Amino acid sequence: MNSSENNMDNGNELNSNSEENQAESPRGVNAQVTNEQLINWIKSRRSIGNLSIPAPTESQIKAAIDCAITAPDHKKLRPWRFIVTQGNARHDLGRAFLAAAEAQAAQAGEELSEKSRKKTYNMPLRAPVIITVVTHMQVHKKVPPFEQMLSAGAAVQNLILALQAQGFSTVWRTGLLANEPAVKAYFGVGANDYVTAFVYTGSSPCDMPTRKPIDIEALLRFES
Repeated sequence: MNSSENNMDNGNELNSNSEENQAESPRGVNAQVTNEQLINWIKSRRSIGNLSIPAPTESQIKAAIDCAITAPDHKKLRPWRFIVTQGNARHDLGRAFLAAAEAQAAQAGEELSEKSRKKTYNMPLRAPVIITVVTHMQVHKKVPPFEQMLSAGAAVQNLILALQAQGFSTVWRTGLLANEPAVKAYFGVGANDYVTAFVYTGSSPCDMPTRKPIDIEALLRFES
């Protein structure tokens, strides 16, 4: 899935999958949807934690990131970085998580139980692919840090929707270990950078129940 500009057909239909990606997609997502279908499809998005193979290919991941970087970006700072962890590298990430958890426990004068150690080490194994999104903080007089963080969050949402468009399930995880020194050192990010999201992705046999409707009237106000 590339940018919407390339996929719009006379403003009425959106080509959500290239021919190549449609063939690779584990769910055979329809190549074209109407605007109404697209809105309903976004509204049906769910986080699914039970993920396995098939996983997105390198070309599918790049297509999703190509969508992610269309996020609103004040002054074009491009304050996002993407790191893909898969295969055996997930065990390396697990060791980084474990080191971070042990450091947290030591600071609190505690010691991790063997159960907690195993659970922490295995966290990256909950999906075949993890895409880590980092906010690359920059000093700019017109773009405060919170705007850069929000831009990264918008990039995460685009990334998730683009993966879903290609037939994959996702869950956005972050957690208390994300910005511990051991984890940031593992990813090689700067001290002022912020690990914003771990997007776990793969395939899932689960059919999630329909989301309970939310009354938008309690959340919305028009002024004129």
